[in-house]
Amino acid sequence: MSRSDAPAARAQLAALVAAGARPGGAQVDADRRAIGAGPASAGPDARPAAVLILFGVLDALVSARAAQDEAVSRDLDVLLLARATTLRSHPGQVAFPGGRLEAADAGAVAAALREAREETGLDTSGVEVLGELEQIPLAFSRHLVTPVLGWWRAPSPVRAVDAAESAAVFRAPVADLLDPDRRGTTTIRRGGREWRGPGFLVQDGTGEHLVWGFTAMVLDGLFDRLGWTEPWDTARELPIVW
Repeated sequence: MSRSDAPAARAQLAALVAAGARPGGAQVDADRRAIGAGPASAGPDARPAAVLILFGVLDALVSARAAQDEAVSRDLDVLLLARATTLRSHPGQVAFPGGRLEAADAGAVAAALREAREETGLDTSGVEVLGELEQIPLAFSRHLVTPVLGWWRAPSPVRAVDAAESAAVFRAPVADLLDPDRRGTTTIRRGGREWRGPGFLVQDGTGEHLVWGFTAMVLDGLFDRLGWTEPWDTARELPIVW
């Protein structure tokens, strides 16, 4: 696949926004039912938040494998960051750029772009905002998260701006994320209950990272809805290192 194939992926992403999809929503509900927690609900005091799911085309270090879907070229990527291990909340986890809405934000899109700029140094003028996806309630953290889908029409350098917040910022090739050999299930067991969700192994210059939790569920849901998912072994367990 070549750079000329990238518009096919962008068109599919734009169509997903037009359809008003809720990526990972069904998976969130299923996982909560599995531990007897009932339907997902963030509650009336939920705090609004937003994440930027930014797809683009890599200039270098493209995937070595060809994905099954023709829309997924070897240079199609998504922007991710690894949170600092010293943070009290979700230390070391891989995430999309994002955070809570602030009073000065004009909405979810503005918040997602601001957070991405603050966390990764992203030049947001090069981002084409495709639109917002349906909000995802997170009962545990009492957040109502709006995923903002973007296309990186003019890529800019990115980095971990604040070492106290982020350990690494990297662009993960989508073809690698879809690789069945890099996929598995993560399990959290607490108080006799079990939480299971999808997991992805990704590599960047700092080593290998496990994508799990909210970010993995959203990616998993997106890939399913886009028709990009390749068959993978759900019985394979990927250990979570806290």
